[in-house]
Amino acid sequence: MPKKNSMPVKERAKAGVESGEEFLPGELCLKLHRIMVRARYMEERMIKMSKSGEGFFWIGGPGEEAFNACLGLQVKKGEGPAYDYLHLHYRNSATMVAMGMELIDGISQMGMTFSDPFSVGRNFPSHFSRKAWNVVPVSSVIEVQFAMAPGTAIVQKRHGGDGVTIVVGGEAGAAEGDFTSCLIWSTRPGNELPVLMITMNNGWGISTAHCSQHSCEYTSERGKAFGIPGEVVDGNDPVASWFAIERALAHCRSERKPFMLDAVVSRLYGHSSSSGAPHSGEADCIAQFEEKMLSAGIIEQGAIDQIHEDAKAEAEAALAQAMKEPKPRIEDIERFTYAPSDVDPVYPKDYTGLP
Repeated sequence: MPKKNSMPVKERAKAGVESGEEFLPGELCLKLHRIMVRARYMEERMIKMSKSGEGFFWIGGPGEEAFNACLGLQVKKGEGPAYDYLHLHYRNSATMVAMGMELIDGISQMGMTFSDPFSVGRNFPSHFSRKAWNVVPVSSVIEVQFAMAPGTAIVQKRHGGDGVTIVVGGEAGAAEGDFTSCLIWSTRPGNELPVLMITMNNGWGISTAHCSQHSCEYTSERGKAFGIPGEVVDGNDPVASWFAIERALAHCRSERKPFMLDAVVSRLYGHSSSSGAPHSGEADCIAQFEEKMLSAGIIEQGAIDQIHEDAKAEAEAALAQAMKEPKPRIEDIERFTYAPSDVDPVYPKDYTGLP
């Protein structure tokens, strides 16, 4: 353990963490670290909820916080085609926290309460959606977001500006046809689209090893046949992740063409609560980052301990508040699900899709 650092606080802010030839200043490192820790405690509290009966199912992103926090801070956040669209998957909790989501939002959805801002307590946990941030509703159906992404990118291309469509999924889901559809639609000659395709590669598709199913080591290799440039990055390293995302977004914003990113990450609690969510013992991006921050002298162990305590207290307070909230009502089952239609008077209370 590094010795206690006597460097003044102002000097620590000027210091930072290096990874190869890349460097993040201390102030940004501290910001990323706090986001990562807060997201982790939210997820770990949600796992406990699934085991205690306060929630019925959990799936999330412990182990992916480093990359996801960097992504969330670099998104051009807003509503409409001038801003970035996000087609996320259910392991992007740290991205949402980095963008400004409160921990109680995730915990309320886990607890299926009426105050759940994403689905009014009617969807799985980590199925985010936020119109004001262009966060398209997360689907439980694997990889369909890759078939949806070209739609928002077409709108952005026609609108002009530098808005990018960001789509995220797992490497196992890249076997779906939806993934290939994105490759095709984003590279049609003369109609290329500003799509950033991100694969979170944790090496597993539920219980099936990636290496036993895919002939290529990284999904970005599949982009070569379509002329899509790509990069593989250590998703457990916030410094490497930050600059890989920065380069990828810069390409999409300036060239108005697609880019592929492979983030190699850990899966710390298995696939979901269906497999018991045991700790895997894989590399922990938070612990690794803390060691680098301590060595760089931008934080002391006491401050790290306090950040963990604060995040744990925040998650516990969020749970206490969420458990006081009412559950969804039967009469709300169709709320925000079906848009008003001219034929409603003809077919009252009939939502079967009749003309």
